[in-house]
Amino acid sequence: MGSRVGVVGAGYVGLTSAACLAHLGHHVICVDNDESKVEALRAGTVSIVEPDLPELVREGLSENRLVFTSDPGSLHECEVVLLCLPTPPGTDGTADLGVLEDVLEKLSTVLPPDCVLVTKSTVPVGTAARIPALAGLASTTVISNPEFLREGHAVHDFLHPDRVLVGAAEPDRESADRVAALYAGTGAPTLRSDSASAELAKYASNAFFAVKLSFVNTLAELCERVGADITKVTKAMGMDERIGPAFLTPGPGWGGSCLPKDTRALLRTAEASGVDFALVRDALRANEYQHAIVMRKIRRAVTGAVDGSLSGTRIGVLGLAFKAGTGDLRDSPAVAITRRLSHHNATVTAYDPCVPASNLPDLNGIRVVNDPYLVAKDASAIVILTEWPEFRSLDWTRLATEVEQAVIVDTRNLLDERLLSGTGFILLGTGTVEMDRAKDAISKPHTK
Repeated sequence: MGSRVGVVGAGYVGLTSAACLAHLGHHVICVDNDESKVEALRAGTVSIVEPDLPELVREGLSENRLVFTSDPGSLHECEVVLLCLPTPPGTDGTADLGVLEDVLEKLSTVLPPDCVLVTKSTVPVGTAARIPALAGLASTTVISNPEFLREGHAVHDFLHPDRVLVGAAEPDRESADRVAALYAGTGAPTLRSDSASAELAKYASNAFFAVKLSFVNTLAELCERVGADITKVTKAMGMDERIGPAFLTPGPGWGGSCLPKDTRALLRTAEASGVDFALVRDALRANEYQHAIVMRKIRRAVTGAVDGSLSGTRIGVLGLAFKAGTGDLRDSPAVAITRRLSHHNATVTAYDPCVPASNLPDLNGIRVVNDPYLVAKDASAIVILTEWPEFRSLDWTRLATEVEQAVIVDTRNLLDERLLSGTGFILLGTGTVEMDRAKDAISKPHTK
């Protein structure tokens, strides 16, 4: 028989956790203060773009193992309650725990005495130890159980995790066992630690990914300068088991809801502790610089000069989400670069399969369309900013007939010369020898 589990927050982490725990046989009550979201979820409607998540939500509802409500009082019989709440960056880069503190105040009169409270949200080191005093929950045990979910793979990652990390003080071993038991159906190994180590491990993991991505983006620039090919370099690197192939693909920069926020938060924690974490600071700077590199490449593609004016030009953008498999625009390098194009007075038309055509607040001045072929109309260049696989299947011959100038800036190395053979397009990849070969061609822009 499964446990009675409460999940507070029906956002990305909360909804995935609730649906997956119900799938594993637990009885889950998911609480969120957004009434419209709750009503939609009760009807089985999921707005988050995540493979298999809608199906799991409907499964939980149909089998009466998953309930959605806006009433925190519904948690009064739960054995374990997971806190899956936003911890956005404050003005100084540290995590803002305002939402968490508000929720804890409401839960203080609701949770049963033997309930185990779990911080699933990414929180600063020491938060689990401070929560009892913050919320007046002196008798409540708080366990740190950070999530390691990738957007676009969250359901898979929850049900097939590399590890389950449970952080607790030594006297709380029984409560830690109760939390670990929630994941028994996954067959994953459980790592035990103190809560501070568990909290820091989440920040450290994301910051390490950020450092690795900034490294490969800078390496791609070096490849272009010396005539090497980043795809061949990283293939050789990735075959070394000490390095591995993950996070060795260059792009326009890294983003999303976690890496930028968590990397800055780790840096602030280090600074507050008197530790000079220069490597992390430089990774953040390199990521900002990557946007400028892409802009120079676009300028050269359009004008023949890295400092050429984009004023009055038309740029077609393919991809707005921070990565394929999600519609998430938070801290998306694609959005940042698209904004820069608009700021430099280019007329930008963009398409993303998971971003509907509308007046999005993050994209003022950018025309978002529902048809990828519309981005090519009279475009001086097509820029690929998100690695959606379906972009490879577009009719590039048709696109070539629509553009003003047949140049593609592929920041993700999604396309190749064979795919574009006979279309007339000049391909500018990232860190590839094609970029070097194209220099002479783009010094004199190619038009239809």
